[in-house]
This record gives sequence, structure tokens and C-alpha cells, in this order.
Amino acid sequence: MTVNISNVTVQSPEGKGKALSDYKGKVLLIVNVASKCGFTKQYSGLQAIQNKFESDGFQVLGFPCNDFGGQEPGSINEIKEFCSTEYGANFPIFSKVHAKGNTTEPYTTLNKAEPAGDVEWNFEKFLISKDGEVVQRFKSNVEPNSQELITSIEKALKN
Repeated sequence: MTVNISNVTVQSPEGKGKALSDYKGKVLLIVNVASKCGFTKQYSGLQAIQNKFESDGFQVLGFPCNDFGGQEPGSINEIKEFCSTEYGANFPIFSKVHAKGNTTEPYTTLNKAEPAGDVEWNFEKFLISKDGEVVQRFKSNVEPNSQELITSIEKALKN
């Protein structure tokens, strides 16, 4: 099943709606993030690939999620400060979401992408094409600088 996020609206940190269609023409990597997780160090890698591919039309979008072991307990301001101070992350961080169970967007839509089902843990990644279609889904243990992810990003940027 092809899943497209173009009609999805998410919440900005200020609580305002943000249409993901605003990113049309960019390749996106949507990640559910957490500040107290074993994968939290991936913030550095996410920022590195943001820096590497940004001029080519690539954007990382972070969605804090406290669904997995309570590993994102802070307020949105605390989360953004932590990401910036500890990891130099300056890609957009949105309001907290639910990625499993009673999900909130963008995960209500993203979890329909193959292999369909709820996100299993923090730092699961969804690669989105320039036209809003989910291209690939990567589990938490796929590092941002992995050849698998880099190759997929490069391919999506060429299409």
C-alpha cells in the first residue's frame, strides 16, 4: 500500500497546525525522538545528515515521543534545549506525539506504511519522497550515517 503524508497536519511546538505538504519538493526523514534513550546519540547523526543533504532539498523532522519506557518526559522547550545544547541539533522538533496505540499524526498515517504496524521504539525512521510518499521505513538500530540510509536518501533526492 502506498502511503502519502501530503494531507497530514502536525502540531508545531507552539501548538499550531503545520501541514506536511509545506515540505513538498523536499525529501524528508521523519523520526520519533527521545532524550533519555540508548539511541539518543543518533541526534548527532541526524544533524550530520541534515547538514550534508540540506542544500540538496533534504529535511529531518523530529517528533518527541514518550511512548517507549517514558524516555521523553520533558516539556517541548526542555526537549528542544537538550537537542540543541547536547547534540547541536537544529532541525525542526514538533510537539510530542504518540507513535503506538492511540496514535497521533504523523504516525496515524505513517504506521500504515509497509511493514505496517505501530512504531516499535524510539528513533524509528520514515524516508519520504519529494511528493510525500513513504519510500522506506528504518528500525531504530539503523544509524543515521549507515550506508543503507545514506544510499536511500541519495536515491530519493535524485528522483
